[in-house]
Amino acid sequence: MRLPPKRPTLAGNRLLRGGLECRLSLQAVIALFLYAAIPSCGQSNSWAERIANTIIQFNPVNETRARLEIAWDDDAGLQLEGLGAAWYNTANGDYFRYGKGRVDEYLNVIEPRDSENGITNAVGNALLGRQLLLLYRVTLDAKYYKAAARIREQVAAGCSVSSSTSSDLRSKEPCMDQPFLAEYASVFQEPQDFAGITRSFRAWDEISHSSAKAAHTTAADSHTSSIARLAVALVDSLSYYPPEDPGRPELIAMLNRIATEVVHHQGSDTGFFDELPRSTASIRHPPSATAECMLVYALAKGARLGYLPERESSHAQLAWHGVLKDFVQPDTSGAIKLTGLSLGGELSGNSASEDKSAPSHEANKDVSLGALLLAAAEIDLAPTAAIARGETVMLDAWYNSQQRKNAAGQSESFHYKWNDLSNSGYALLGHIFQSYGAMTETLYSAPTQSNLAKAQLYIIVSPDIPIKNPSPNYMTDHDADEIAAWVKNGGVLVLMENDAPNADIPHLNLLADRFGIHFDDVLHHHIIGEQVEDGRIPVAAGGPIFRHPHTLYMKDTCAISLREPAIALLRDRGDIVMATAKYGRGTVFAAVDPWLYNEYTDGRNNPQIYNQFDNFAGGKELVQWLLQQHPHEQLGRERGK
Repeated sequence: MRLPPKRPTLAGNRLLRGGLECRLSLQAVIALFLYAAIPSCGQSNSWAERIANTIIQFNPVNETRARLEIAWDDDAGLQLEGLGAAWYNTANGDYFRYGKGRVDEYLNVIEPRDSENGITNAVGNALLGRQLLLLYRVTLDAKYYKAAARIREQVAAGCSVSSSTSSDLRSKEPCMDQPFLAEYASVFQEPQDFAGITRSFRAWDEISHSSAKAAHTTAADSHTSSIARLAVALVDSLSYYPPEDPGRPELIAMLNRIATEVVHHQGSDTGFFDELPRSTASIRHPPSATAECMLVYALAKGARLGYLPERESSHAQLAWHGVLKDFVQPDTSGAIKLTGLSLGGELSGNSASEDKSAPSHEANKDVSLGALLLAAAEIDLAPTAAIARGETVMLDAWYNSQQRKNAAGQSESFHYKWNDLSNSGYALLGHIFQSYGAMTETLYSAPTQSNLAKAQLYIIVSPDIPIKNPSPNYMTDHDADEIAAWVKNGGVLVLMENDAPNADIPHLNLLADRFGIHFDDVLHHHIIGEQVEDGRIPVAAGGPIFRHPHTLYMKDTCAISLREPAIALLRDRGDIVMATAKYGRGTVFAAVDPWLYNEYTDGRNNPQIYNQFDNFAGGKELVQWLLQQHPHEQLGRERGK
């Protein structure tokens, strides 16, 4: 989430609608009904889905109309970030396609005209930059990289992230573009930028807590709002910091100080975080609802990712209930009504002063719809966010160590990797693990008992063959001994094989055979073009892994043969598709395909064909089962510090 800078005073609120700027009074009170239009794994729609559906319904892409003005304001960017979060929570590809269409629509108008019309600064917005990075990482289309690189050049200079910069950051407005800069540095291998990003955070923190500086801040940009923006920037940037970066512990400590401060002022009755005083002589102001949503997001996400104590999630949920009570009420028809929601994306309070039932924060009830969506998407994860807290899921990058060139000409690891958002990656699978509070890490060297000691789960996927990697690292007997010893001591091993033309089977069997599991060199579930029927795998409810029925999709698989102690978990047309074995205190799970990669889980590819399958929902049940296989005596400890 990119934090909005100080909001300009607007005559009315904005909503991008086919490139035309729509303005409506902030004080207009309307009722906007959000119907459950998009199914989500058989469950009723969450708050995040309802809000996301509203954005799409009232702001369609590619309407035929004159483009009199293009506006990319704070909430437009926040709305798309919220849609991205809702996309990864639900695998609803409509959310991604909408965001892509909106950015494409914007770029198609702005880029040919920016030099002649002087709107380079509008393009050079880090909110837009975050969307460009997402689109590049998902589609690998170089046009998004080029646009993001131009924005990064502008933003990096303004934020003085270069180590050669000698300007005093304390003498100007704080840089608020750290999440974009951190993601760019992580994706495009600019580790030297993190020192400058840390310095900019330090300066921002000093300004936010300086009574002298804050005295010049208007009520529209209160101290709580400033702290909320800082908290969100921290929690969104930390996930891109290298684990060994010296600035990381400092930023985590900074986030914890903020959390302690805001929770201290939380109202036990309303759940709202009271306005923080700038100094002992400062006048207290009611907090903005936008700041409330930002703090909900920052505390909930920080707790889920282990930067904050688990208890902060409870504080976030209490505040969220306050937001719902203050702004949301059910309609008699069963739909959800948000009172005071303008088409511009702002929630405003009851304008009728005679309304005696109005909540206590009438003075400042405007809330960014984008911030509301981000808070809702994070709160959706809160009920399960502590299930695997303290667990580490290690993904192999040794036996599958494929490289590709990115748009910057750099070599990067890809194919079944956590940070690969394209079709070939495991980014969405990683998000599922993280939604339960687990930490995802990658092992780039041969596994040993020592380097696996911190992991509770270890995943090996589709080991390389020469056609995929000219220098493959094959499984050896020694490696198998090390892994087996780790499993015997309580580890959970996940083996995701592939068909022989795409993966090494014989060497992986050096390991799998130790557990009574053998991958057979056959080609099943063979798919030609888009004739997907042979990849259809029906799953009945009530199985050892899958409590609910699913229709899974696997393309070009091998098969599995078993001997004791291994047992079959799922069969299809006579073949064993999934199997498991107990080994000492540990567990081994095996599948004939890496079936949980983004192409077949994230919902954005050819929905007419692939929406009939639900690998995403099946993957969530598999993740739950895997997490249950490990003894959980270590759950609940803090991590990431």
